[in-house]
Amino acid sequence: MSAREQLSVEVAGGSLGGWREGAGTPVLLLHGGPGLSYEYLDGLAAELGTGYEIASYQQRGLAPSTLAGPFTIAQAIADVVAVLEGLGWSRTLLVGHSWGGQLALRVAAAAPQHLAGVLAVDPLGIVGDGGMAAFGAEIIARTPKQGRDHARELDDRAMAGEGTPEEALESLQIVWPSYFADPEQAPAMPPTRMSVEAYSGIIEEVTSGTDEAAAALAAGDLPLGVIAGAGSPMPWGLAARASAELLPHAFLVVVPNAGHFPWLEAPGSVRAALQRLSDHT
Repeated sequence: MSAREQLSVEVAGGSLGGWREGAGTPVLLLHGGPGLSYEYLDGLAAELGTGYEIASYQQRGLAPSTLAGPFTIAQAIADVVAVLEGLGWSRTLLVGHSWGGQLALRVAAAAPQHLAGVLAVDPLGIVGDGGMAAFGAEIIARTPKQGRDHARELDDRAMAGEGTPEEALESLQIVWPSYFADPEQAPAMPPTRMSVEAYSGIIEEVTSGTDEAAAALAAGDLPLGVIAGAGSPMPWGLAARASAELLPHAFLVVVPNAGHFPWLEAPGSVRAALQRLSDHT
């Protein structure tokens, strides 16, 4: 692909920094977390390869974006729209992973005029609690017993906005293998940064307003694809399937032997799903 061009978009409280590269159908990638640094999606951008102009940005809370809040879902949606307008894209394919998948679905509900279609990758859903409670229980149940209580304690501190970034990353490091279908074969956690303020702010709201978002999405006709790992701790029946069933022509792909990061465990699976979405836009 072509060299990356740096991206900066003015928003409330400062600017959002990111990058764009390639040529073809425009695609905006939304990272998960919330509050994580966006570099972990570099592998997904590489998988998507040629035929797309791909952009991504750091959600607020970490450099190169503004560190200022508010860390709310309404602001996160407004930021996505600002980035799309800053890119000059009238309609784009929006690809979101995990929390970014829920954010993509919420943008589709709130501002569909900006989008050509949405692909949610092992997402937190927008039906009920989006699978949040089941995910939290499953990720801890998969964590080795000797680290389980410590990881839970550190995460509770982060969710309350009381922990440090170092503590939050320590918790993530402990549970990291549990995100994969085969924890014994999990790759090392990539270098990652975290904003506790962004994490706790969004987490506080992440199960709110889902009924309204689901109803708005169901009332439209935006092309929607959802891809889930069969071995993911995210309960795809509660999250991915329930979200896909909001629209009659949406599709769901469940990837065998993959967990929460299907592009790592089943290379090519996300690109295939994006191509399927693109063919229907």
